[in-house]
Amino acid sequence: MILMGIVVVVLLVSGVMAFKGKGKPQGDPRTHPQSAPGLYQEALALQKNQQWLKAKETYQLLMSRYPDYEDMETIQKNLEQVNLQIIYSHGPSSKTIFYDVQSGDTLGKLAKKFSTTIDLIKKKNSLTSDTIQVGRELAIWTGVFNILIDKSQNILILKDGDEVIKVYDVATGANNITPVGSFKITSKLVNPVWFKAGVIIPPESPQNILGTRWLGFDLPGYGIHGTLEPDKLRQQLTAGCIRMRNEEVEELYSLIPIGTTVLVMD
Repeated sequence: MILMGIVVVVLLVSGVMAFKGKGKPQGDPRTHPQSAPGLYQEALALQKNQQWLKAKETYQLLMSRYPDYEDMETIQKNLEQVNLQIIYSHGPSSKTIFYDVQSGDTLGKLAKKFSTTIDLIKKKNSLTSDTIQVGRELAIWTGVFNILIDKSQNILILKDGDEVIKVYDVATGANNITPVGSFKITSKLVNPVWFKAGVIIPPESPQNILGTRWLGFDLPGYGIHGTLEPDKLRQQLTAGCIRMRNEEVEELYSLIPIGTTVLVMD
């Protein structure tokens, strides 16, 4: 039941439910090109061949026409992978522009100019250092990320505008204490130090519960961070912050810039 709730949230937020209710495909469902199995196999083939945009369209069509298809969890995960590959790819997309490096440009300046992150620019262009050469063409992601945290399901939804990019499992505040409302990301830290009741707990300490990344809100003391207990996600048990798996908060950290909006809802 929890899984179906997540899928419904994703479909509603992304807007693909507009297709639901259209006529059912005719013919043998095992061979009809617009049957659920047929669309699924087509999407998998496109994904395997790294035709990310076509794969995305096919997965979205499959989800909208067949929301009760038995493999929906896998389909959703595949679509999330494709979404990220479109963001990371150097190839063209509706949210990617190409910029020729000018004299005086740095990755930091470009990240600020285009409201993105240094990490994302480097990954999108296969850069192994922070040095960029004048005249080099860089692919820049221009989508505007925002985050929705649903405390009722303990999930975090990364969006680009109204479109769902990926859904993450999280833990939220015990007894529903995580504050609701709209916040901004105002700080980002790698391997954060935890200040507990005046005691400084370094990042390498096994008592540091913040994990590998910190994304701080404009509400002091609250933010999104990693965890030492990934098996305890999908629960309300924190002191108010949002916990994620370390590898997933690292992924989120690399994507979202300072200033990203976070909406927390019950």
